[in-house]
Amino acid sequence: MKSIIFIAPPAAGKGTQSSMVAEKYNIPHISTGDLLRKAAKEKNERGEYIYNQMQTGGLVRDDVTTEILIERLKKDDCNNGYILDGFPRNVEQAKIYDAILANLKKDTGIVILLDLDYENAMKRSVGRLICSNCGKVYNSMVEKMKPHVEGLCDSCHAVLSQRADDTYETFNRRYETYLESTVPLIDFYHEKGNLYIVDSNKDKDAVFKDIIKILEN
Repeated sequence: MKSIIFIAPPAAGKGTQSSMVAEKYNIPHISTGDLLRKAAKEKNERGEYIYNQMQTGGLVRDDVTTEILIERLKKDDCNNGYILDGFPRNVEQAKIYDAILANLKKDTGIVILLDLDYENAMKRSVGRLICSNCGKVYNSMVEKMKPHVEGLCDSCHAVLSQRADDTYETFNRRYETYLESTVPLIDFYHEKGNLYIVDSNKDKDAVFKDIIKILEN
C-alpha cells in the first residue's frame, strides 16, 4: 500500500474517507494537527513554542512541523503505507514533503483530490445539524439528510444544533483559502503525474468505492 494524501475543499468528506480507508487497509491516519497538539503538551522548548502559537492563532513554522512529521514517519507502522492529513497545504510544503520522502527512502505515493463543487460544499457546511445527545449528523439543506421532524433527531428525538463556526462567513473564508493555497497544489501534483480525481458530490459509500478502485488498480 502506498502513502496517500487527500486534497479537498471544505466539507468534501476528507476526514470520513481517511478513516474508512485507514480501517480497510489497517494503515495509520496521520494528522499533522493531532501531532502538533500532542507535541504542544511536551515540557520542552519546542512544546512551549507550539503551545504559544496555537493559543495565539499563529502558524507553526514549517521546520517545526517537518521535524515532528519525520519523527512520526520513521515509526514502523508507516512502512506499509499511511494517510497523511493536513500536510502539505501548499506547494512549498509539497516540496518539503518530497525532500522528506527522499531522505527516508519512501515512495512518493499518490494524491487523491476529492472534487466537490462550491454549492454542494456550502450546503454541507452551512446546513449541518448535529444531535446534542447521540451525535448523529443531519443537514437542513440536503434533502436526503433532513430529519423527519424539523429540529429533532430521528433516533433519540433530542434537539439538533448547529456548530458556531458553520456559517456562510466562515465557510467562504475556508473556501477562499482552499482556492488560494490548495488549487496550485493540485496543479503541482498533476504535473508530477500522481494525482487522481474522485467526484465527491456523490454519497460517501460511492466515493469510497471510487477510491478503492484507484488504490487497488
